Amino acid sequence: MIRLTKVSKQFRTGVFALTDISFEVEKGEFVFLVGPTGSGKTTIFRLITREALPTVGEVIVDNWDVTKLPNNKISHLRKKIGVVFQDLKLLMDRTIFENIVLPLEVSGIDSSTAAKIVEGIMEKVGILDHKDKFPIQLSGGELQRAAIARALTLEPDILLADEPTGNLDQATAKEIVKLLADINEKGTTIIMATHNEDIVKALSKRVIALNKGRLIGISGKKPKVHTEHSEKKSAIIDKEKEKEEQNEDF
Repeated sequence: MIRLTKVSKQFRTGVFALTDISFEVEKGEFVFLVGPTGSGKTTIFRLITREALPTVGEVIVDNWDVTKLPNNKISHLRKKIGVVFQDLKLLMDRTIFENIVLPLEVSGIDSSTAAKIVEGIMEKVGILDHKDKFPIQLSGGELQRAAIARALTLEPDILLADEPTGNLDQATAKEIVKLLADINEKGTTIIMATHNEDIVKALSKRVIALNKGRLIGISGKKPKVHTEHSEKKSAIIDKEKEKEEQNEDF
């Protein structure tokens, strides 16, 4: 689903944001991207969405080589990726509903269809009662839910969450992570950037650790990828086991 191979990103100032980064994220996986401020987490997200290009290296997203993607295909790539920004990027002069429906309006979805989609997502994330309120009227946790809802409007295959619990108390942070885990259970690939060690320890997910733009470790096992071939093979093995058990009974 996502693969970075020997990726480095150097700014015009000569400073390297990333140096020789290589890792993979499987389809349907939930991965934590951890490291202190300035370690390169946000830069990796910007490479995945092609807001930035690597100085060297290869970035593959859903079988697309992002570095070679023509300009007229960038919008197609970004529709596959939902982003929960660190600063949320909610428009303060629009209601929560108006904020969430915006990606659908930009995509040309008709208003009645868009309204049904948005109301369904808002109900799913638990903020439908706040649809006509403005951002200033919501709590931090509710604002995060609104940002997550907006990121889900186009049914992305990938969700990038940049420090979604950074300004929340521990209880609310756990609620947001549970919401993301529920979304992941339905098949969405999630990469969550965080420096909250308690949250990382609470979930047994793979962890990609960065420091000063360098990969310092990957912990946890990759999930098993279920393919049609492996499912058929598993079914054959199960039938063979059944036959063996029946023979033993006789």
